Amino acid sequence: MKFYFIPLLVGNLCFSACNARQNAAKQQPGNLASTQKQNTMDLSKISDETVRQAISALQNGDKAWYTYFTENPVMTDDGNTIDFKGFFSKALGTEHFLTIDKVENEGMDIYGSFKAGQWGTFKVFFKFHKNESGKFDRLDIGQANY
Repeated sequence: MKFYFIPLLVGNLCFSACNARQNAAKQQPGNLASTQKQNTMDLSKISDETVRQAISALQNGDKAWYTYFTENPVMTDDGNTIDFKGFFSKALGTEHFLTIDKVENEGMDIYGSFKAGQWGTFKVFFKFHKNESGKFDRLDIGQANY
């Protein structure tokens, strides 16, 4: 009879430990609720209204992000041309600014700390280029040294 009690006790302890870990994970930064709170940072530093709205969409993982760009914008990442839609189909909703540290070029160049999914967190720049109709036809991103 004692031998049946030990596995039952061990099973209950494991179940309790798993529940405690799940509850702790819900309260730690990094879950969906806390990520959404991080993404509601003050964007008022960004003086260009269209850039501010686009960054807000990026922060919220909102597909409205695409509406601020031409159909096929040029995009570079550290100087290498990449596919805009392919890049953001993976990044939108998982990658975002943690801080906006500096804004230049009349609000078109944004510098800050960026959470880049599996790649980690580092300082980046986003440089937006507007065409005559007010849409972005180019976006240059990369690691920043400031």
